[in-house]
This record gives sequence, C-alpha cells and structure tokens, in this order.
Amino acid sequence: MTAAILIITGVFAAISTYFMNVRLKQGPVRASALLSLLVGLFFYFFPELLSPRLTENIPVVFIGASFIGMVSSNVVSNYLLVGVSGLIFSLIYLNTSTFFAGYGGGLGTAACISLLVAISLPFFIKKHKVSNGYLVLRKLIFKRNKN
Repeated sequence: MTAAILIITGVFAAISTYFMNVRLKQGPVRASALLSLLVGLFFYFFPELLSPRLTENIPVVFIGASFIGMVSSNVVSNYLLVGVSGLIFSLIYLNTSTFFAGYGGGLGTAACISLLVAISLPFFIKKHKVSNGYLVLRKLIFKRNKN
C-alpha cells in the first residue's frame, strides 16, 4: 500500500509540475518549487495525518518527481511520457533509495535516468518512430561530436 501511494505521488508530481510549467507558463523552476513547497508545508504542519514512513517519503518523492516536470515541451510533449517517467522515478526511488544515501543530487540523477528511459521507450517499442525528445538528444550528441 505504501509503495502504491509513493508511485501515485511520483506520477502526480511529474504531471502536475509539467502542467504548471507548460500550460500555465510558470517556468520550470517556479512550477517545481511552488508545488514542492506546498507539499512540504502540508506534511510539516500535518505530520500525524499519515504513517511516519509516508510523511517522510511523500515530500521527497514529490520533489524528485517534480524535477521530471521541469522538462521542456520541446523535448517531451506528451503527458503520458511524463507520467511514465514519474512512475519509473518512483520505482527507482523505492528500490535504490539506500544506494543514493550520502550522495548529493540523488533525486536529480534518478529523475534524469527515468526521463531518459521514458524518452527512449518509443525507439524500442515502435519501429522507425522515435519521440521528439530522442531526436533532440541525438542532435545534441552529434553536435558535440563535430566540435
């Protein structure tokens, strides 16, 4: 049950941050910071509302997954891919949270990994159809190799 709540939190955080970033035109930093602040303050003022494990982990998962929502609409223009990235992030967090202990940037690294995995999924699932994000990433790689 706890894992399901954290997975839902990750998906919701990624999609809501992306929505606020792209549709409401608040920008990536403002969208992530505002939503993360609201969730953090909610659990700060109401710590007894849920179990101690959820009260401790929901804000962390929300903050990490909100990094996914900071992606540009030029890279990912599909809410489904953003949601899948949030799901992948939550699974990474649940299975490797002790691995990142003591390392700065563990949430951002997990968010980056989950976004790259979600961007590459269409390349492996559909033949000759790739997402816009994959094409932008490929263009950046080839541009750096030419210099």
